[in-house]
Amino acid sequence: MNLSDQAVGAVMMALQKSLMEQSDIVPTLKEFEFRNSEEGLMVMNPTIVKFGTDNNEEPMILDLSEDQDSLEKNA
Repeated sequence: MNLSDQAVGAVMMALQKSLMEQSDIVPTLKEFEFRNSEEGLMVMNPTIVKFGTDNNEEPMILDLSEDQDSLEKNA
């Protein structure tokens, strides 16, 4: 059993958020819910990272979640 590309990305985003917030990554990783798919393990609730801007623009949001229906079909 291995991690899908989506799950690897979810772990990397959790790490990035942890580094930005200078917080412990362990609680975030413990909250991950995994599903098995043809591509490997997928994270059903990946971390969402929001990047603020300095000039009152909309923040950039990185969200690795996929369509829940497609994940359910691969489970």
